[in-house]
Amino acid sequence: MRRNTRRRPTGPRRATFAAVALILGGGGLVTTNIYASATEGGDGTSAQQNGGATIDCPDVGAELTEVPDAARTDVDNELAALDGQIAEAYQQLRAATPEQRQDTGFTDGSIMNPLEEKRGATIERIAVAIGNAGQRPEGLEALAGCELSVPEEQPEGGQGGNGPVAADFADITTIQPNVQAPAAQEGASRGTFTSSCGVNENGLFNSDNVIVAPGVSNGAHHFHDYIGNQANDAFASDEDLAAADTSCENQGDKSSYYWPVLRLQNGTQEQDADAPGGGIEGNAGEIVTPKEVTLTFQGSPTGDVTAMPRLLRIITGDAKAFVNGTANANASWSCTGFEDRQLKDKYPLCPEGSDVVRTFKFQSCWDGRNIDSANHRTHVAFAAADGSCPGGFQAIPQLVQRIVYDVDAPSLDDGGRTNPLFAVDSFPEQLHKPVTDHGDFINVFDEDLMREMVDCINEGRQCDGGALPEEPQQPEEPQQPEEPQEPEQSQQPGEPQEPEQPEEPQNPEPSGDDGGQTEPATEAPPAATPSTEDPADDTPTADAPADRPKTYATPSPTPTAEAPAEEVGTATATPTQSQAAVGADQSQANGTAPQTVGGSLADTGAKLWPAAAGSVLVIAGIVLLRRIGRRA
Repeated sequence: MRRNTRRRPTGPRRATFAAVALILGGGGLVTTNIYASATEGGDGTSAQQNGGATIDCPDVGAELTEVPDAARTDVDNELAALDGQIAEAYQQLRAATPEQRQDTGFTDGSIMNPLEEKRGATIERIAVAIGNAGQRPEGLEALAGCELSVPEEQPEGGQGGNGPVAADFADITTIQPNVQAPAAQEGASRGTFTSSCGVNENGLFNSDNVIVAPGVSNGAHHFHDYIGNQANDAFASDEDLAAADTSCENQGDKSSYYWPVLRLQNGTQEQDADAPGGGIEGNAGEIVTPKEVTLTFQGSPTGDVTAMPRLLRIITGDAKAFVNGTANANASWSCTGFEDRQLKDKYPLCPEGSDVVRTFKFQSCWDGRNIDSANHRTHVAFAAADGSCPGGFQAIPQLVQRIVYDVDAPSLDDGGRTNPLFAVDSFPEQLHKPVTDHGDFINVFDEDLMREMVDCINEGRQCDGGALPEEPQQPEEPQQPEEPQEPEQSQQPGEPQEPEQPEEPQNPEPSGDDGGQTEPATEAPPAATPSTEDPADDTPTADAPADRPKTYATPSPTPTAEAPAEEVGTATATPTQSQAAVGADQSQANGTAPQTVGGSLADTGAKLWPAAAGSVLVIAGIVLLRRIGRRA
């Protein structure tokens, strides 16, 4: 397709913006765009179109790799102003007729020349702000000019001509296996740590990006799925993130995990159909909730990993890779059952019974100093092919996000009418290409949990973060129930008759049929003897916490309607806590309530001891009389 392109002065490095740039992947430019490619109507037809025109502007933010801290706020504000200027230009394109968009005189005079002038003034303010705090950057003024590209014919494809198209998909069964992992060396950290944070069943979305565009609404210009931290928006401070709720099973993980939503091009009107970030910017259709999300942190093939610094920011992939090139593209696509075959520049067509899989592998090397950088890239790096980090960088746990979707393979022969096309949200000029996919992560792990992660990985263990909190907490629980039993233990060895007890084991048994009134008197002392119990049974559990009275029930006879719950509970005092728990479970399963001993075990022991002592004295008297009789 021939394109009517007007070229304008460019700088040493160009990036296509049309919306742009949130440069999640390629730079630090924060820009905006209210570009209306299409908003899908309920019948799937395009309600708004701009004829597929795009405005390509140099990536100013990508050039600003060194920004003094004193200038950061001013620079961010000016980059946001560049966003607004591009957004205004797209609004003018949207309002123009197809004939006006094809008219170079109209577009140059009304849109492109004014845009260049505004950008030039803004770029000068950026240079001054940096110069006041350090060394003034050279050559930024050459980045003011932009290009307007207008197709002579209306493009085909989803999103009202804004992509995707049939050529963006590939049959996964035709792809040869292409996954290669670096061989682990001696001393490699082979463990893994997983964190379960849901699939965004809470429906938390926005078109902000607090990493790239802090304080700028709609800084991403496309919707994100968020899991983990529930306070992430453009205005979230570090304190807000640290104090927020989390969807993660382990509440020590308040990290924020987010990525562009996946949509079906089926004409569904979503909540953002007429809003920035959504339909106004060419992102239309039904948002698909993932079927499964797996968050795995893994080790280094060359040695141990070190803890991530709290509030570390990492962006992987390039939201503008379609025009920037694939140097920073990192997301991959596959299908369940075929994950040894990964696609970078195609969406997968999965066979029946197989689900779409989207994978992000984050940078695993850190510079040891910074939690972020001006272009959001230079403070972290990918390991080399052999797994080693660049000089001056150290290995950190590598986050691997695996997102699974239950979507049917689209019907390409009829343009997705039978089964709709699917695509990730993107900037308009990126045409919803799969290579533009990207993911974001902010580390808000509790420091103790981060140490647990590092130890787990370096020791070669496979750890589930959701199970970790219970383990360190259990030893910290006070063992209160056992303390009152000590007097019984100290008195029993002193009884002169105790060695003779085996000679009279049958004496208490006849009373076993009296409703359980006498049996506890003979069995309570051994149950209260700590030396006969397994120490593991003393640990409070969810069923028998330390601050709740223990429950005793008969584990073997099944309670009946004729046996009241009170009798069932007192028929036999269980000798160990584990048996008590079993009895309680059985009693509950049969619809009867086990007898709860009022108060603590100290009260129980105090009530049972006089009866026990009396029984022992009776037995001692009988033994004494027998001995006297024998001597006689």
